[in-house]
Amino acid sequence: MNSWISAVSLSLVFLLCTNFSLVHSSTIGVGYISRLLELQDRERAPPLLQVAAARAVLRRLLPSHFSSFDFQIVSKKCGGESCFMIKNNPSFIRLGDPEILIAGFTGVEILAGLHWYLKHQCGSHISWDKTGGAQLFSVPRAGLLPRVNDTGILVQRPIPWSYYQNAATSSYSFAWWDWKRWEKEIDWMALQGINLPLAFTGQEAIWQKVFHFERFKLMSSRIVKTDLDDFFGGPAFLAWSRMGNLHVWGGPLPQSWLDQQLILQKKILFRMYELGMTPVLPAFSGNVPVALKYIFPSAKITRLGNWPIKSDLKWCCTYLLDATDSLFIEIGRAFINQQLKEYGRTSHIYNCDTFDENTPPVDDPDYISSLGGTIFRGMQSGDNDAIWLMQGWLFSYDPFWRPSQMKHIISLTHPWVAQVVKVNLCARAQIHRHFYTVPVGKLVVLDLFAEVKPLWITSEQFYAVPYIWKNVYNSIKKNEFYASYLKLVQQVDLLGKTLKTTLNRFSWCMLHNFAGNVEMYGILDAIAPGPVDASKSEKSTMANVGVGMSMEGIEQNPVVYELMSEMAFQHNKVDVKSWIHVHSTRRYGRS
Repeated sequence: MNSWISAVSLSLVFLLCTNFSLVHSSTIGVGYISRLLELQDRERAPPLLQVAAARAVLRRLLPSHFSSFDFQIVSKKCGGESCFMIKNNPSFIRLGDPEILIAGFTGVEILAGLHWYLKHQCGSHISWDKTGGAQLFSVPRAGLLPRVNDTGILVQRPIPWSYYQNAATSSYSFAWWDWKRWEKEIDWMALQGINLPLAFTGQEAIWQKVFHFERFKLMSSRIVKTDLDDFFGGPAFLAWSRMGNLHVWGGPLPQSWLDQQLILQKKILFRMYELGMTPVLPAFSGNVPVALKYIFPSAKITRLGNWPIKSDLKWCCTYLLDATDSLFIEIGRAFINQQLKEYGRTSHIYNCDTFDENTPPVDDPDYISSLGGTIFRGMQSGDNDAIWLMQGWLFSYDPFWRPSQMKHIISLTHPWVAQVVKVNLCARAQIHRHFYTVPVGKLVVLDLFAEVKPLWITSEQFYAVPYIWKNVYNSIKKNEFYASYLKLVQQVDLLGKTLKTTLNRFSWCMLHNFAGNVEMYGILDAIAPGPVDASKSEKSTMANVGVGMSMEGIEQNPVVYELMSEMAFQHNKVDVKSWIHVHSTRRYGRS
């Protein structure tokens, strides 16, 4: 039973967007996610490439001190899942020699260490250009950099991932960016320690190629560019056409723009990979062009309800392919394969959100479960190591998502159950509907708005595995044919009840900004103590794998994002008053 509990405790991975319990305190940290991290480590850019990329950031940030720092990639022996170390360079003798040695697990940790040193040893401040930029006047000239203590500085991540962006950020902030601006942003990400960013640019060019794959070419009619012109939103509205809220609004997209965005995405991904980041690529959510209804008249396609755009059919009421239709997995696989073909690699983590501010067409738990399972299988059919990253915004926004509905969209299947189902074809028919979901350890959900509306507080909603197993038990015990399974399933049910008291893990995420509005606000009093307090709560149910910033718009309220980015490396609560005093001195100087 103990081994079962350990395995099942991997069930639902909630991407903490600021939880600070140590990785070893969660079985997820030494289980499936650890295996995924090991896979990503093997596929990561070579150390020499990461160091070169980190040094290029240093040259862009502080060219006068390019020779003052020595960078090294180190193994996990430095402590924790990843960390950085700052030491005095023992070989420093004369001007021009490296004065400070910064070692990190990846290029991101190296640059997070550089930022840490510049802030805490030199009193500098680094922000977006529109919120102050890099204020480095306090850095002493080369040869006179402050020394650290003899033992050096060691900073460990309490959890492995630091997440960044929101599906809407691409429209509110990134829509018109060129490579020069993206390069600045990726530099900023690395300096903040961000290693799990969304990478959504250019996906429309991928979709264009997907909808021309062989099966469509063999039909009497096919999806053409004018069909996709009606499907894609314009550059400033792509976030909502991608999430199935609207179509064509602000479009159509010229072919030159589609081609340019794909080229830009390849540059973005290459830079993220060479710094050691784990970019999150998009996946198929079921949102399809209306033309698919006519090319495949037998396909099960449903028109969704009206998003707030005045019920004009020219813009609203997008179309959702049913999860039971064989086309769903085929399209999902084609989209993953086309990305692999274009980009040459993947980090195995994909994002899609089917019901972001869209209510499901039916309130049927089986429908909801099957949709979640099919979305994932579309990813997995193209990448066997796929992980699904889901925004949890729908659970905060739409009252449709009551506990029962929530548990069915995020419920998971344990591999042991699949073996039970294979025992008998009749058993398979009876049990199948309860396990048509996402495999254990394959789902990451962002508790997107936890600084104001934390879902972990109502954690009863997330006891997904116990509920599913209890449903199976109730189904089986009604049929005498399955009496031979009864004792075994009772053990499963007992395990579910045990897990209900042992799965006390949670996650926490900071949304903060809506619609890119520029106002002076931010709940620092929630960011600093809240995640740490919640990590110790008995109400939590999710294993912690990261921290993050999920704002809709950037380049505002830098104090909020500086504190939030630091929390990715904090194991304890931060005293807000003291922290603000130090921050203000760095940013504005002493009075």
